[in-house]
Amino acid sequence: MTSTDPRIRPAISRDVPALLRLIRDLAEYEREPDAVEATEAHLHAALFPVEGTPTTFAHVAEVEGEVVGMALWFLTFSTWTGTNGIWLEDLYVTPEQRGSGLGTALLAALAEVCVKRGYRRLEWWVLDWNAPSIAFYESLGARSQSEWTTYRMDGEALMRLAGPPPG
Repeated sequence: MTSTDPRIRPAISRDVPALLRLIRDLAEYEREPDAVEATEAHLHAALFPVEGTPTTFAHVAEVEGEVVGMALWFLTFSTWTGTNGIWLEDLYVTPEQRGSGLGTALLAALAEVCVKRGYRRLEWWVLDWNAPSIAFYESLGARSQSEWTTYRMDGEALMRLAGPPPG
């Protein structure tokens, strides 16, 4: 198998170590090398729970038996369309495989999931400074939703809003 003929497939349990490696590589690329708190146990629980339904999904790109790319995603819901969609949490391809078509193939796999299931949206964030990724996404027809401002609540603010634990 060559990088021009990748294998894109849903992740399986044994891919978790490779997924964590790619997540750490992505954090390094995004200038946040110490931000990853996720462990293999976290990924197993989200992707392959012992009980219940997965809350997170992943597709991987494999070249010559090695996982060299990933698309980690979960379902969203639009009250306006009345349908689910996919939120792409992370898309990452190793530097040596960039430009080989793997990023496009991973996004195409998610687009196929959307179309087959009747989902109306495939959405994600991209850092403002990440010009190569922005150009790549726009070349595929993606449009910036610049009229929206992202908010996040975590840490102390989240704890303060939640109030004291019950009991």
